[in-house]
Amino acid sequence: QVHLVESGGGLVQTGGSLRLSCAASGRTFSNYFVAWFRQAPGKEREFVTCISGSGTNTTYADSVKGRFTISRDNARNTVYLQMNSLKPDDTAVYYCAARRSNRIAITEALYDFWGQGTQVTVSS
Repeated sequence: QVHLVESGGGLVQTGGSLRLSCAASGRTFSNYFVAWFRQAPGKEREFVTCISGSGTNTTYADSVKGRFTISRDNARNTVYLQMNSLKPDDTAVYYCAARRSNRIAITEALYDFWGQGTQVTVSS
């Protein structure tokens, strides 16, 4: 069982940066693939990025590639999402999710554990 808590959201201007954190409970966090998803108002939740348990493999949605960076510190049981060059289209609730696997997954149905989400608002 993994309990996830996101933090770091807020209001930022276009072009600004934010760093989100996803803190996890549990002693074997390094066994879990972790992803960030986001859901904008009136839209379906969409995949943003994911990272393998060791941190060596990452995948990004095309919409954030080159602007967002996912990383993790397994000693702190935390995954980070550094978001740079933010745009109004990045406005959404951002969720972290985890699955006990070493295989990449970009489908939310494949993730077993979810945080409560953190709001990111980018003003134009």
